[in-house]
Amino acid sequence: MTRVLVTGATGYVGGRLAPRLVDEGFDVRCLVRTPGKLERAPWRDQVDVVRGSLEGPLEEAMSGVDVAVYLVHGIGAGPDWIRKERHDAERFRDAAVRAGVSRVVYLGGMGFDDSALSDHLRSRHDVGRVLADGPLNVIELRAAVIIGSGSASFEMLRYLVEVLPVMVTPKWVRTRSQPIAISDVLRYLVEAIRAPEEVAGVFDIGGPDVVSYADMMDLYADEAGLTRRRRLVVPVLTPTLSSLWVGLVTPVPSSLARPLVDSLVNEVVVGDTRASDTFGPPRTSLREAIRLALGRTHRGEIPTTFTDADLAPFRAYVTDPHWAGGTALLDLRRRTTTASPEAVFRALSALGGDTGWYAGDWLWRLRGLADQVVGGPGLRRGRRDPEEMVEGDFVDFWRVEALDPPRHLRLVAEMRLPGEAWLEWDVEPRGDGAAVTQRATFKPRGLVGRAYWYSIAPFHRFVFPGMLAGVLRDAETRYSASGRGTSASP
Repeated sequence: MTRVLVTGATGYVGGRLAPRLVDEGFDVRCLVRTPGKLERAPWRDQVDVVRGSLEGPLEEAMSGVDVAVYLVHGIGAGPDWIRKERHDAERFRDAAVRAGVSRVVYLGGMGFDDSALSDHLRSRHDVGRVLADGPLNVIELRAAVIIGSGSASFEMLRYLVEVLPVMVTPKWVRTRSQPIAISDVLRYLVEAIRAPEEVAGVFDIGGPDVVSYADMMDLYADEAGLTRRRRLVVPVLTPTLSSLWVGLVTPVPSSLARPLVDSLVNEVVVGDTRASDTFGPPRTSLREAIRLALGRTHRGEIPTTFTDADLAPFRAYVTDPHWAGGTALLDLRRRTTTASPEAVFRALSALGGDTGWYAGDWLWRLRGLADQVVGGPGLRRGRRDPEEMVEGDFVDFWRVEALDPPRHLRLVAEMRLPGEAWLEWDVEPRGDGAAVTQRATFKPRGLVGRAYWYSIAPFHRFVFPGMLAGVLRDAETRYSASGRGTSASP
C-alpha cells in the first residue's frame, strides 16, 4: 500500500484530498500544525496525524513515505512571505530526499513565465523549481481559478454577483482564464500520485472552458436565477484597489483577494495537452462546477472552506527589531458564579456569531468593518457551529487556539492588528459554582502597537466586564438546570 503524506490537510484542498486518498486505498499521513482542527473530520480515525510544520523537524512525518503532496503556501504570512515560501520548499525537499521519498506532487499556480507575472504566481513557480532542484521525482500541477463550494475564488464570485446588480469593474474582467472544478483538481492529484515513475515535470490543469471573469459572472447569475448583472468597465481600478473593494463586499479578506485578483490580471490558460494526455481530460464544465458548488452551499454541505486556513498577517519575524515585541499588555477580570464549570464553558463556547459578545455590540461591528476596510476577515465569517467549538474553529475574526473543556478556552485574533492578541478564560470549581478568570492579552509590535492598545483602552472598561457578565448570566440561566441567580465578585 502506497503511503502518502499530505501537507496542508486542514486547508481547502488538503481537507478534501485526504479522505479521497483514503477512499482510493492509500495509507494516508497528515502533517498539520493544529491536529485539533481535524477532530470533526469524519475521516480523522482513518489517517495518521503528525503534529508539526515546515519550519520544524520533518523526520517523523517523512518516515516511510512513498509520495509527499505539497499543498502549503505562504500568502499572508508576513512581509517576507516570498523568502519564506522558498525556504520552506528547500527544507521540505531536503527532508524528502533524506527520507527516501520517491515522489513529490505539488499544486501550484498557472501562468506564463514572463515579466508580467504577478509576485504570487512567480513565487508559486519558484517553489516548484526549488522542489525539482534535486534527485526527487516532482510532478507540478499548475491550476488557475478553482471553483468549488467554500473556495475563496467561488466565494468571491458568489458575493460579487449576488450583492452587486450593477458593478464598476476593472479591465481585468475581460482577461481570459481556464477555471477548474475542485473535483477535477482532486482527480488530477490522485492520478499524479499514481503515475508511473517516468512521469515528471510541469502540467497545466484547467477545465474545458476558456472564459473571462465577466463570463464567469454571467454564468453564476444564470445558475443562481439572478438577472444579468450590469458592468461598467473602467481602466483605473488597479489590482490593489480591486482587492480592497473585494475585501469590503465579499467574505474574502483583501490580503487573500490580492493574489486571486493577480491571477485574474494575468492570462491563465492551459498551454498544451500534456495533462490531458497523461492523466485524462477534465470532466466538469464551468457551468456544472458552479451548479454543484451552489447546491452544496445551499444545503450546507461544505466539507472545507478557505477560512479553514490560519490568517497571521502580523506575525513577528526574525528580521523585526528587538523592540518589536516582548511586552504583553493585559486586561484581567475575575468573577465567581453559582453556575457549574460545565455551564460556564457552554456559555463561553457560544460566543460570537449570532450570540455576539454581550457588551458594546456596535463597537464590535465597527471594529469588524474597520478590519474589512484594511483587508481582514471582519465579522463575516461567523461560526461553524452555534454552540460548539473545536480547536482550529473560526469565531468571527478570532480562531480557537486552545480548548480544554470545561477548564480553559483561548482565542487568537485573526483581525488586522499591529501586534498579536488573545482572549482566554480559565474556569475553576468553587464550592457549588465556579471561579472564572478572563484575560485579554495584546503583544504590540513597535510604537504603533502600543498606541493602538492605549487608544482603545477606554472602551475596554465596559466591553470586557460586560462580556464576562453576559457569559455568566447565560451560564446561570440558559445553561444551568437550576437557573439560580449570580453570586459575583469583581
